[in-house]
Amino acid sequence: MAYRVGVDIGGSFTDFALFDEETKSLKSLKVFSRPDQPGSEILNGIKAAGERYGVTPDQIGYFTHGTTVGINTVIQRKGLKLALFTTEGFSDVLEIARLKIPDMYNLLSRRPAPLITRDLVWGIPGRLNFDGTEREPLNEAEVVSALQAAQMEGVDGVVIAFIHGYRNPDHERRAGEIIAAHAPDLPVFLSSATWPIIREYERTITAVIGGYVQPRVSHYLSSLQEALKSVGVKVEPHLTKSNGGIMTAEQGKHECVQMILSGTAAGVIGAAYVAKVAGIEKCMSLDIGGTSADVAIIVDGEPQYGVGEQIGDFQIYIPSVSVASIGEGGGSIAWVDSQNVLRVGPESAGSRPGPACYGKGGTQPTITDAFVVLNLIGHGDLGYNSVSVDRQKAVSAVETLSTQLGKTVEQTAEAIIDIAVSGMYSDVSALVSRFGIDPREFSLLAFGGAGPMNACHLAREIHSKEVVVPPTPGVLSALGGLIADLKNDFIKTVYTDLSAEAMPSVKEEFQLLRNAAEKWLFKDQGHRGEHRLSYSAEMRYRGQSFEIDTPFDSALLDDVHAGVSALADAFHMEHFRVYGHADIHAPIQIISLRLIISGAVEKPEFPKFDVVERRAVPERQVEVYLGGQWMTAAIYQRSELTSGQYLVGPAIITQSDTTTVVLSGFSAVVDEFANIRISEGAAV
Repeated sequence: MAYRVGVDIGGSFTDFALFDEETKSLKSLKVFSRPDQPGSEILNGIKAAGERYGVTPDQIGYFTHGTTVGINTVIQRKGLKLALFTTEGFSDVLEIARLKIPDMYNLLSRRPAPLITRDLVWGIPGRLNFDGTEREPLNEAEVVSALQAAQMEGVDGVVIAFIHGYRNPDHERRAGEIIAAHAPDLPVFLSSATWPIIREYERTITAVIGGYVQPRVSHYLSSLQEALKSVGVKVEPHLTKSNGGIMTAEQGKHECVQMILSGTAAGVIGAAYVAKVAGIEKCMSLDIGGTSADVAIIVDGEPQYGVGEQIGDFQIYIPSVSVASIGEGGGSIAWVDSQNVLRVGPESAGSRPGPACYGKGGTQPTITDAFVVLNLIGHGDLGYNSVSVDRQKAVSAVETLSTQLGKTVEQTAEAIIDIAVSGMYSDVSALVSRFGIDPREFSLLAFGGAGPMNACHLAREIHSKEVVVPPTPGVLSALGGLIADLKNDFIKTVYTDLSAEAMPSVKEEFQLLRNAAEKWLFKDQGHRGEHRLSYSAEMRYRGQSFEIDTPFDSALLDDVHAGVSALADAFHMEHFRVYGHADIHAPIQIISLRLIISGAVEKPEFPKFDVVERRAVPERQVEVYLGGQWMTAAIYQRSELTSGQYLVGPAIITQSDTTTVVLSGFSAVVDEFANIRISEGAAV
């Protein structure tokens, strides 16, 4: 018997999904996260899996997990002290950035301080033309001089980002060789090797973030490998990537920039798989954990992808699942400001000390405490018996605010939830506008420890079609790691007109990308199963500043003239889809070629049940506070609900990994895949 294990380390809990390859069944559990001892939660979880399910380390045949080490390093600014070597005259690239302020509606908004301060930036003489030809040779003596000055400042590494390095990496490589010869132990990070994209700031900041987090990520992964071996797990661990795929931990040590959004991407992949299996065409995933709430758009079972995702104060320009942080998590702390106004977040109680109701030393009121005060959670096993809810401690914590506000403790608790939901509503509205979607056509797929708890509140505000709660919502991000395929992106900037003359070169460059992609998948990753190649080109009308990634069939590359026409048609259609217009007579430029390779991994089978329509029988009744008054709500055990059963709110559905709250005016029904489908109105 072998198990595939997926792990997601969150701010409060670390989630485990265990897939039995023999029985095709899925097991799950949670343990407390240990930010004070990173990685120990994984060992605790493996021990708990043995105690709870009898799973031994030697039975684990596949192990993958998502980590927040990289993104936390950037947010906390605890990375390397780096130097930046750039082309002479471009030393202010990080300060100038894109000349945008973080908040366009706040005149006092200021751009964040760069990760590399201006005194640690050296301009090196030597220049390439836009086409990659050399205008001025690299001044190697100045590289040595800059290195010596950087060493005097005590830097821990050097990032090299020269102008037009995406077209020709020779100057960057030569500078790296010089540094290696004079300081062999000093880490060097080349922008052309990190992610060779056009535009200097975007390429530079991506390389800087990669270099900034690399030592901590590498140390963490090495520690993880050793720890797993020490407890008897023999397989090489895999990591979820920002692009929704996975890679080996060994590769992650050197390409850590690819796993910056590791944890959030895994949740979206899990949600996309659930949506696809359930036949949900339009879906918004709602992932609420202990520290944050994240939303992504999923259409036809595929998440939306993009570049420029926010990492703390900065954007990073690697392909990634497009996820928007829209609010607070279950551990977000409520407080009263100097104007006696109630606020929620952004500070979180995390896992230590955690919400006051957990009884682990926390005294500040959190969103979770507010739900406990309203008697909406705490009626069953929570966190696989790792948490015992203490309602009196929650009441005492919220009372500190209710006294200041002159309200009852229940009124204050409900106000905490309303404020948190209003913040989510505001951010979801911005996301809806960005993607041009109508939330009334979209299901809201809720997961994470606090997602199902808050989902009906948010769905009521945005008027979503329905709320969908999967069978194991609390560990869906961990499941996402098991579902994710081996996947990698390859890019080549060509900067050429779309023409018959350019097509042979385009075809040749794509062949080189394909060779590199297949080497990565079959040799580096050791994949032996099915694989898929996806081709696209980043194109724009001549004179435009930004391009659109346009997918196409690789067969178009075989016929020069037909290929040019078909590529142009594909771009016109994509431009019309994005902007609502197209100019079929305008000349088109190909800026970059993109190739994505993915290798399929075995996925859990979600059983399909016979639907027998009947009303669910509650376990018992409890009094809850909703809408400014106490009322009776029914309690249901998730494990007792079967396909076809329905119920009406107010109701509380308990299970080991989360609690689902069904508000008054909502009804719920269990579908054939054991998902709970909640919508406003009477039950079917």
